[in-house]
Amino acid sequence: MAENGLVTVQSAFGAKETVDRLVAVVKAKGMSVFARIDHAAGAAEVGLVLRPTELVIFGNAKGGTPLMEAKQTIGIDLPLKALVWQDAGGKVWLSYNEPEWLAQRHGETALKAVTDRLAGALAAVTKAATGT
Repeated sequence: MAENGLVTVQSAFGAKETVDRLVAVVKAKGMSVFARIDHAAGAAEVGLVLRPTELVIFGNAKGGTPLMEAKQTIGIDLPLKALVWQDAGGKVWLSYNEPEWLAQRHGETALKAVTDRLAGALAAVTKAATGT
């Protein structure tokens, strides 16, 4: 499991291309993109500067509902989220919460098959988006 439940993978692409690739692969896999939040654009609107930082919120009911049926409070962490961000050195990263960590956070450890399936989907989406 990732440290502190956060998985971070370096992208071979720029921030915008990584986010665009992420959105395309999420949709291609039959999931919905619920929101795309450009934190850097929000910062610019109030006169602040932030390196590229964009949050994508996505998922589908088939993946999240079994977790919420087992422990409804996990709904605070669903749908799934991925953050694409650029560090001070110009490298681009994609980060997301590891599903098993989310289940543990809410005290639900009996859903390994569900969290493994979600982890596999997230790894595949991440690989396609980042080119790694």
